[in-house]
Amino acid sequence: MRRLRYLLKTMLLMVLFPCACSGGVKEPAVAGSFYPADKKLLAADVDRYLSQPAEAPDEGRLLALVAPHAGYIYSGGVAGYSYAQLKGKDIRKVILIGPTHYSDIHGAAVYPGGGLKTPLGVVKVDESLARSIASDKDGVKLSAEPFEREHSLEVQLPFLQRSLKDFSVVPILVGRMTVESYRHLSDRIATILKNDEHALLVISTDLSHYHDSRTASGMDRKVLDAVERLSAGDLERLLQSREGEACGGAPVLYGMAAARGAGATEAKIFKYADSGAVSGDTKRVVGYGAAGFYKKQISPAVRKEILTLAKSTVERQVTGGPLPVWNGSDLRMKADGAVFVTLKEKNGRLRGCIGSIQAYTALYRSVIQNAVAAASRDPRFKPVRPEELPNLDLEVTVLSPMEPVAGAGEIEIGTHGVYLEASGRSSVFLPQVPVEEGWDLDTYLKQLAMKAGLSPEGWRGGKLYRFTAEIIK
Repeated sequence: MRRLRYLLKTMLLMVLFPCACSGGVKEPAVAGSFYPADKKLLAADVDRYLSQPAEAPDEGRLLALVAPHAGYIYSGGVAGYSYAQLKGKDIRKVILIGPTHYSDIHGAAVYPGGGLKTPLGVVKVDESLARSIASDKDGVKLSAEPFEREHSLEVQLPFLQRSLKDFSVVPILVGRMTVESYRHLSDRIATILKNDEHALLVISTDLSHYHDSRTASGMDRKVLDAVERLSAGDLERLLQSREGEACGGAPVLYGMAAARGAGATEAKIFKYADSGAVSGDTKRVVGYGAAGFYKKQISPAVRKEILTLAKSTVERQVTGGPLPVWNGSDLRMKADGAVFVTLKEKNGRLRGCIGSIQAYTALYRSVIQNAVAAASRDPRFKPVRPEELPNLDLEVTVLSPMEPVAGAGEIEIGTHGVYLEASGRSSVFLPQVPVEEGWDLDTYLKQLAMKAGLSPEGWRGGKLYRFTAEIIK
């Protein structure tokens, strides 16, 4: 009898206090204020916003969207430009990341499970994926409490509900940015995006707040320019210096790093506007932007453009002429890119090879800088002389982001370049090197170690990173 009473009491407590990690459905916090509480009105509004043209780069995969999170009357039209990109897309998992306006979070919080309700119905939370993203030691904790009053992610849900069919979400709120949460979240989300072609990241942010329209436009254009170039470094500098503003600045940085890690090669700004366009008050406005991050191969036209730019740079550097100036508009050329420029004699002998393994500046600028360096600053060779130019072949290698590997078995000859860090030394080989040299994997890694000044087996005690590349020659 006592056992029965205990079980009944326990069951009652489970009903009154359901597990915070699964099963519950969160009621909407801002229905009726940020967007209509009536199902039909909400559906009609969202459908109207979604009627925007879906101007996306040719081909390529959409990895992430940036959308604002203000009341629909102000930002819904801009958000529609982002979500219009989902037309015809088979997206089944959506990772939502945005800022918290009410909770003091050190790092980030992941919604643990159950569902999120809007007037259009309940959106399922992918509990297993949420758990796989969380990491207490990195400050990414499972917690429902920060989401109770928050609107930055809730306002994205009706757009997803009207754009997609069968999908689930993982909501993430970012508070005070930490190095640990940044590294963990960006790496984990990047892995999900790489491994699941039906996954998408949605980044929620508004831009500048309460400046006059002209000032806001100037600040916001700087932020959006950094976003379009996938330049996290420039964006962080703008936010820290207050030259630019974004209430979701940290989520944008997390999301940009994740998209980059998943292979994003370019971004596109779909729309910019401010609240004054609706309210008529241009003295105190809030800025809104819509953007997308894409992964795509370099087109034949851009490959030709890269090669021409590199060859012209080498020739002018060697002959003393002014370096070329690139004034094009291609998104891939404007986005930050990591590049190696290789010079070889007609007999195949190396004459110079310099590059960068991390994307720190625009692709076109990286091509110019490394072409100059390959022709004049490779410490293994004397600067190229004018009379040598007719006898030189040129190759440009555009690198993907680096990713750590657990062991040599994750490296494929002909597919992966490898970067090694060990005993305070480092070295790198491009993917084409072992193929040209006829090396097997064991020889590849031994040569990599010796290039770093280590013993042939020195790579075993170091950290290995792999990358892929697009080779233009």
